[in-house]
Amino acid sequence: MDEAEKLRRLLEIALALGAERRTEPVLRRILEAARELAGARYAAVGVPDGDGGFALFLTSGVDAETWDAIGALPRTHGVLGALLRSPEVIRMPDITADPRFGWYPAHHPDMRSFLGVPIVAGGEVLAELYLAEKIDAPEFTGEDERVVGMLAAHAALAVATAQRTERARELSVAAERNRLARDLHDSVTQTVFSLSLAAESAAAVQGSDPAKLADQLDRVRLLAGTALTELRSLVETLRPPDVDAEGLAAALRKRVALLRRVHDVPIDLSVRGAARRPGATIEREALRVANEALANALQHAGASRIAIALAVDAAGLRLTVTDDGAGFDLPEVLRSSRRLGLTSMRERGQALGGNLRVDTAPGAGTTVTLEVPCAS
Repeated sequence: MDEAEKLRRLLEIALALGAERRTEPVLRRILEAARELAGARYAAVGVPDGDGGFALFLTSGVDAETWDAIGALPRTHGVLGALLRSPEVIRMPDITADPRFGWYPAHHPDMRSFLGVPIVAGGEVLAELYLAEKIDAPEFTGEDERVVGMLAAHAALAVATAQRTERARELSVAAERNRLARDLHDSVTQTVFSLSLAAESAAAVQGSDPAKLADQLDRVRLLAGTALTELRSLVETLRPPDVDAEGLAAALRKRVALLRRVHDVPIDLSVRGAARRPGATIEREALRVANEALANALQHAGASRIAIALAVDAAGLRLTVTDDGAGFDLPEVLRSSRRLGLTSMRERGQALGGNLRVDTAPGAGTTVTLEVPCAS
C-alpha cells in the first residue's frame, strides 16, 4: 500500500469512526485499521481500568483457541505499562530485548518487532494500540509510526465521543432508578406512614369509643389497599414480562417500552396475529432471541433505529429484529467473538425445529430472522 492509498484509507476510516457511538465497535475498527496500515501480523488495543489492568482488551491476528489458552488479560506492566505512564510512541525491533520486558505467558505467540501508540484526548490516555511482528520486514518503520499516529489522532475523538455517549446512557439508567426511588418515597412511603398513624389512632381509642375505632379501622383498611395498589404498580414496572401468562406479543411490548425509556434509540414494534399462541416453549425461546438481538443492536451496533416485527399464523412464527447500525463481518465474528450470542440464538432456533438467519455486513446494519413452524 503506497502513501496515497494509506491516506485515502485513513480518510475512509475517519469517516467510518464518526458514525460509531459505541466504544467497543470504535476500538475494533481502529484495531483492524492499524493492523492493516502498518502491515502487522498481530494487533491489540487496550483500555486501562486505572487499577493496574485493562477494562477492555481486544486482539486481532490471535485465533480464539490461542486466546483462550493464554488465559487472563494482561496487566499494565512492562512495556505496556510504560506506554500508559509516559504516553509516547514506542517502536523497537525486538521487544524481548528491552529491559522493561518481563515474559510472555504460556501459549502466547512469539512477537519481536513492536510498535505501541497511545490514543490520547485532553492529556488522558483513553486506550493504547499495540502492533507486533511486521509482515515481510524485520521491524516497523518511521512511516508506519507516522501513519498509525495519524490514525490514533482521529481515533481519540471517536473514542471520547463513544465513551461520553455510553456514560450518558448509564446516567439515563441511574435517572430511571432515581425516579423509582422518588416514586417509592412520594407514594408508598407516605401511604405506609399514614397507615401507621391510623393504626396508632385505632389502638388509642380501643375500648373507649367504638364509633371512632370503627372509623380508624376503616381508614387503616383504605390506606392498606392504597399502599398495595401503589406497590403493585411499581413492581409491574420492574418485573420482567411473563410470556407464559401474557403471550409473546404482550411481553415484547413491555420489553420495548422499557428499552425506549432507558435508551435514546427509537424502537418500532409491529405485531400480526397476536391472538394466535404458537405454544409456550416457542414463545419463551423467541423472546430470548429477541432480547439477545436487541441487546446486540443497543450495546454493539450503535444503531440509530431498531425495528421488530412479529407475525404468527397457522404455518408458524416469524420474528425479525432489524437495526441500522454498524453491521459486522459475520464469519469473522462467529470465529472469534464470545459476546454476541449468535451461536446460542441459532441453537435455540434449531432446537425448535426452525431456522435463525443473520443478514449483515460491515456498515450495512443487521437483521436477525427467526422462523419456527407451529405444531399441527
